[in-house]
Amino acid sequence: MVESTLTRVLLRVGAGLTLAFMYVPLLVIGLYAFNQNVTQAWPIENYSTKWFSIAFENERARDALVLSVLAALGATAVALVLGTLAAMAVSRYRFFGREVISFAVILPIALPGIITGLALQATILDVLGPIGVSFGLSTIIVGHATFCVVVVYNNVIARMRRAVGSIDEASADLGADSWQTFRYVMLPQMRTALLAGGLLAFALSFDEVVVTIFTAGAQQTLPIWIFATLARPAQLPIVNVVALFVILVSIVPVYIASRLAGGAGLTSDRPPRGAVASELQAP
Repeated sequence: MVESTLTRVLLRVGAGLTLAFMYVPLLVIGLYAFNQNVTQAWPIENYSTKWFSIAFENERARDALVLSVLAALGATAVALVLGTLAAMAVSRYRFFGREVISFAVILPIALPGIITGLALQATILDVLGPIGVSFGLSTIIVGHATFCVVVVYNNVIARMRRAVGSIDEASADLGADSWQTFRYVMLPQMRTALLAGGLLAFALSFDEVVVTIFTAGAQQTLPIWIFATLARPAQLPIVNVVALFVILVSIVPVYIASRLAGGAGLTSDRPPRGAVASELQAP
């Protein structure tokens, strides 16, 4: 198909406008992080990096960063386990209610965050509270894992549906048990999907605000700290620096995940030839 010059120009202009619509506000925040003045005014008159050192020395911001990282790591670990198990069950086995389970796993990411947060808060207060469970890092992890599972599930099930199912059968014919088949056949096929899903889950958890408000109690993750500090005009330059840091941290895992999800196929993920047979023959 040969496109006319006008069509190519219009497509490029449309792509440029789309990117500008999404990223110009982020660029403005990035520029404000270098604003020397406390007040925000456009255009910026003087630039400085002094707010970066002040933000680094802010103890509450550092504590919030640590909590965000721990919560994101915990939610990612839970999502990797649950999302992988659900994807393996749905993609490899046929049973009554399989489509219902698939829909139920995906549904949480479509629900408004405030609904998920309210449900989790009520459960923690009324159901788990009497047995000693209180708000903290563990409740944040559980709250974030509810939507992080969806990301891992979607990545893994998409990869497994592209994989050749007869390889698993061949592994069983060679005498491999379920663990050996998973380790030497299934895991190599979906390892890049797991890594991509884990990176996306980490990014989603690190940036989450709404669900965190209902599950964190008195603790503050970095996005919650930003939200709370916005009410203090004197702290806006520090907020801008932290926001720029969050933007940069979010870009890295999303970029790596997109490269992994688009790059590796069955050929590159195939386990080494004879891996299962060698394991079976080992003493």
